[in-house]
Amino acid sequence: MKLAIHNPSFTYPGGPENIAPVLAATARAAEEGGADQFTLMDHWFQIPPIGAHTEPMLEGYTALGFVAAQTERMRLGLLVTGVTYRHPGLLAKIVTTLDVLSGGRAQLGIGAAWFEEEHDALGVPYPPIAERFERLEEAIQICFQMWSDDNGPYEGKHYKLAETLCVPQPVSQPRPTLLIGGSGEKKTLRLVAKYGDACNLFGGEHDVVAHKLEVLKGHCETEGRDYDEIEKTIIYSTVNPAEEPDQFLTDMEAMAKLGIQKVWVSNNKVGDDPSGWAAKVCAETVTRLDELG
Repeated sequence: MKLAIHNPSFTYPGGPENIAPVLAATARAAEEGGADQFTLMDHWFQIPPIGAHTEPMLEGYTALGFVAAQTERMRLGLLVTGVTYRHPGLLAKIVTTLDVLSGGRAQLGIGAAWFEEEHDALGVPYPPIAERFERLEEAIQICFQMWSDDNGPYEGKHYKLAETLCVPQPVSQPRPTLLIGGSGEKKTLRLVAKYGDACNLFGGEHDVVAHKLEVLKGHCETEGRDYDEIEKTIIYSTVNPAEEPDQFLTDMEAMAKLGIQKVWVSNNKVGDDPSGWAAKVCAETVTRLDELG
């Protein structure tokens, strides 16, 4: 099993001028410690329950470009992009830019979006959930077409592109991997089965994760997709792995038996030293997670 570090907060001591050095140190500590992936959130405001909406929040892909310059190995991405935040054609160009400048380390994590307050605040349309899922599927199709040899038009219900040109193409081959976030059984996991290279589930309850994986397996059978092709990942917050590594690893042993291959742990509420926390978590868990298979 692999470890991923998620950085959802920029409320660091020292104010805005200290965000860049602390974020850089945290990403470097994660990479040096052996973490497989480093992610940020895709929000304009801080979200509950992590903090008040007035706390600092950076634009995700700009921040990842900065992180790419601080690191060399880890895969980078947002956990996850809301489909409503950017036009799909622009999103494909943004992820391509990250992939090219990071040497092929970008992953597109995407979902249907949920934080209505920030949309209303900044004047961004927030369609009903059924439409957001329609837009999500079209956005995936557009990104895939832009990351292919087909530069022709795309015509969907919600998006119409006269030309799907993307030059340069991504360094990742055949394209950046696609992670679809969320656990919805009827729509989200169906989209994972149809398009996704990875899923991301909430990893708190063993029986819930087991059930979601069975649902995904059923969708794969319907779609004619090889279930084993999809990377199964979770985001975990039951205990702080820096403080209770044995309990964390016991929980992960059970998840590994279900087929979970990667776990995200989040560094919110870890005090004033997120880089030290990342280093400690990696030292306590990376090798032992790898031994879980």
